[in-house]
Amino acid sequence: MSSLEEPLCLDKLPSMSTVDVQRFSSSACRPRADDMGWGTCWIEGRSCSTSNSCGEDNGDYAGDPIIWKRQATEMSRTDSFGRKNFGMGKYGRMYVNGYDSRYFSDQQGMSQSHDNYNGVKRCKFLSGIPKFVKVVEVGPRDGLQNEKGIVPTSIKVELIRRLVSAGLSVVEATSFVSPKRVPQLSDAKDVMEAVQSVQGARLPVLTPNMKGFEAAIAAGAKEVAVFASASESFSRSNINCSIEESLTRYRAVALAAKKLSVPVRGYVSCVVGCPEEGSIHPSKVAYVAKELFDMGCFEISLGDTIGVGTPGTVIPMLEAVMEVVPVDKLAVHFHDTYGQSLPNILVSLQMGISVVDSSVGGLGGCPYAKGASGNVATEDVVYMLNGLGVKTDVDLTKLLSAGEFICNHLGRPSRSKTAVALG
Repeated sequence: MSSLEEPLCLDKLPSMSTVDVQRFSSSACRPRADDMGWGTCWIEGRSCSTSNSCGEDNGDYAGDPIIWKRQATEMSRTDSFGRKNFGMGKYGRMYVNGYDSRYFSDQQGMSQSHDNYNGVKRCKFLSGIPKFVKVVEVGPRDGLQNEKGIVPTSIKVELIRRLVSAGLSVVEATSFVSPKRVPQLSDAKDVMEAVQSVQGARLPVLTPNMKGFEAAIAAGAKEVAVFASASESFSRSNINCSIEESLTRYRAVALAAKKLSVPVRGYVSCVVGCPEEGSIHPSKVAYVAKELFDMGCFEISLGDTIGVGTPGTVIPMLEAVMEVVPVDKLAVHFHDTYGQSLPNILVSLQMGISVVDSSVGGLGGCPYAKGASGNVATEDVVYMLNGLGVKTDVDLTKLLSAGEFICNHLGRPSRSKTAVALG
């Protein structure tokens, strides 16, 4: 990996002594509409399109300290190349290259706008980001398992259908766990029977043991997932067994699945922090991830179960895991308790991760992790990836509709900032 492809680590961040920040009021720093993720940003006279492309390749910037200045109130509709830019129309409607976003039926307008900057080099800090990211939707399972009330089977099935219609190629449908432990998913068999006709997506289910695996296969599941913890305490409180005992269970599941040619995905929980043990050493995460990979899991999802991770803790964890598991076999799964999910996803992408778990509307949490809020919202992940010029094959308009559907049923607003902004 060249220096231009290395993730932006903590030692690269400027100290406050080198950044001259002018005094400003709250109104002075409010971004213009065409600066909010899609317009042109200006830093001390240099323009840099937020398509992550720079008009000039100057290497490391060695000019004067960065000074943030108040923007003029007039909103330009063109960028430094004379092209039409993104802007906000009346009622907050988004415009892409001068066209109302409602008329982009495939919702690829945002990604296409980045591709239009032909001949312009990508910003060096983003050069290593994958061109395509697979988004794994976990809302119907991980999202709804933490609800206080029981969501009707028909609503779950309709949500799955809408998510698949939005272009999500993997939608985790449900979990075959004890109904006494997770009553919200006690209708797993009915859900699986109802989605057998759904085409165009994989619908994996969670199976904690052989009993769950056998029930899932009998209900028509064609892909399963197992989950182990990097925290001994959390493993005992969550699945009533030690880490080693859980791995023994999963080896049996993996072997049975292999005989039936059923793919198995592995989850590792508490990869940076545990509600009982506190911080988790990266070596513990690497050990569990390698065990899951060695037993035959085709993909290992690394989960920050309580959402305490920051780029400063995620990077060393990923480095440790990538020493023992190929990066193309890894995924990340962040909860947004402290609002760190998107920064964590960004550094993960910089390190070569190309699979991201998320939950529509930011649904979810963990029944056994006090204080853990929902997963990162799928809408926010897709919006950010669109802004980076990364393809996902997800229709943002349909995704927003799916999020609105389930949030209306639950009787609460979406936790997705993108859904709130564009609603």
